[in-house]
Amino acid sequence: AGSFHLGNYLGAVRQWVALQESHDAFYMVVDLHAITIPQDPAELRANTRLAVAQLLAAGVDPERCTLFVQSHVPEHAQLGWVMNCLTGFGEASRMTQFKDKSAKQG
Repeated sequence: AGSFHLGNYLGAVRQWVALQESHDAFYMVVDLHAITIPQDPAELRANTRLAVAQLLAAGVDPERCTLFVQSHVPEHAQLGWVMNCLTGFGEASRMTQFKDKSAKQG
């Protein structure tokens, strides 16, 4: 939520800028992932636009890569539905990200 910080730049964005020169890169602003916890819709829209603007300002170039907003691709949510139907709770419970997020949410 909010602006990128130095860790975002050093840990990811700087590499994304370099990779777009040598790879067929796809970068996604993950607004749907943000709604796993309550969000103010206006603030989420503003943060999504801010994230795109910051990526562009940092050098991510849509002429050299594919940059998109997650919610603008309905197939992403459709595939999520299929995966949800095929992945049992026990299997999800063994995944690190699921365990971490579950622990934080109580």
